[in-house]
Amino acid sequence: MSFPSFLLDKKVALVTGASAGLGAAIAKALANAGASVACHGNTRSPEQTCKEIIDHGGVAYSIVGDLSVKQTAADLIERTVAHFDRLDILINNAGTIRRAPAVDYSDEDWEVVIEVNLSSVFRLSKLAGKHMIERRDGGKIVNIASLLSFQGGITVPAYSASKGGVAQLTKALANEWAKHRINVNAIAPGYFRTTNTAALQADETRNRQILERIPAGRWGEPEDLAGAAVFLASPASDYINGHVLIVDGGWMGR
Repeated sequence: MSFPSFLLDKKVALVTGASAGLGAAIAKALANAGASVACHGNTRSPEQTCKEIIDHGGVAYSIVGDLSVKQTAADLIERTVAHFDRLDILINNAGTIRRAPAVDYSDEDWEVVIEVNLSSVFRLSKLAGKHMIERRDGGKIVNIASLLSFQGGITVPAYSASKGGVAQLTKALANEWAKHRINVNAIAPGYFRTTNTAALQADETRNRQILERIPAGRWGEPEDLAGAAVFLASPASDYINGHVLIVDGGWMGR
């Protein structure tokens, strides 16, 4: 049995932060579903992700740009459209985290985290949305939120603020653009094995506490997010707007 509504043939996707981790897994999943994928790397090249996509018969294009720089968002959209002649799917995955107690949190850390995790998401979405509206062919925008869109966390004030903002921005853009057949939704990953959580994984006490609360009894692997991303990028989600889909092994239900 086939499910054509989950196919992404002839679609073009831009995935930010696709060099490794969640972004790489999402980029490869979209390519496996038929999309041509522009893979963005923030500070490291996404060439390996592109190579794996191409080696499996897919189409990929590599872009590097620092999203803490305001102009980068426009560059990513312009280069993707110039290369593929269109953009149908935007996955706002790129993010950063800096840990420190709130009383010691520097202005620089705050500004970088907010810029990369929230402001660049708005800029990319704004430009992608404009392109999709002008083409009059609909589109999909999927933002990567977090459990900290709902919870406060510890010693990550900027990250929590940014991810709370991502969830609300998702709803705001969905309200405006649903009439243009542009679906804006988000995925809130739980505790996944990525470089952002390396410090938690290495902390024996925190690692044990986290695993004790996850009903699934394990950390998420990047591939565990792939199905949710393909679903929200595909026609199967055409009547879903402004939703934040939690993928957390049961953490939030505990």
